[in-house]
Amino acid sequence: MQWIIFMLLLFISSMEMLMQNRWKKQASTGLLENCTGCVLCSEDNGCITCHHRLFLLIWRDGIRQYGMCVHTCPPGYFGVRGLEVNRCTKCRSPSCESCFSRDFCMKCKDKFYLHKGQCFRQCPPSTAAQPGTRECQETCMPGPWSQWSACSHEGRTCGCKWGVETRVREVLGAAQEEGAACPALLETRRCRMRKHCPGEKTEPKNKGKKRQKKPKTEPHVGT
Repeated sequence: MQWIIFMLLLFISSMEMLMQNRWKKQASTGLLENCTGCVLCSEDNGCITCHHRLFLLIWRDGIRQYGMCVHTCPPGYFGVRGLEVNRCTKCRSPSCESCFSRDFCMKCKDKFYLHKGQCFRQCPPSTAAQPGTRECQETCMPGPWSQWSACSHEGRTCGCKWGVETRVREVLGAAQEEGAACPALLETRRCRMRKHCPGEKTEPKNKGKKRQKKPKTEPHVGT
């Protein structure tokens, strides 16, 4: 009876050792997978420091945080290089897809528009969304139109049947962003000119034509 109990305890002990070895092997494999590129790695928190030129990306899962070494920071983060460790720092705005610094966005997520490093649901006043991009560009605020100029053709204001007259308007405000989208600042239209200039002698319509003499009629002599 004691022999049977001894064998049963030995069997249970061997099974526990087998399970522990299997768990340790799985934990070691998972640790190596999560510690790629790490200089120092924790079984519970992943990477703590990374190899040179890699960035340490840390994210949270509830109360726990995990680290991973990456070559490029994912969307919503930007890379900051330091003396001890390079880190991926999260952009402050949740609507920012990529940023240059914590508060300066370079590209916004869908349904948002970029303007001066910030993301907006709609472009601010005096700006307009550019075709094909999700960026807001400054628009010009033009002043009133001037009066139409005199009708002219090649510098002359008379002596031709048709000419062109123009009008212009200026942009209000001196500080306009370079490359701002402006509406038309000059307009032209066709106009009728005076065909003859003042003081110009006009030739009579019948000048140059020889006056036709009426044929003489001879008196009829009766027979």
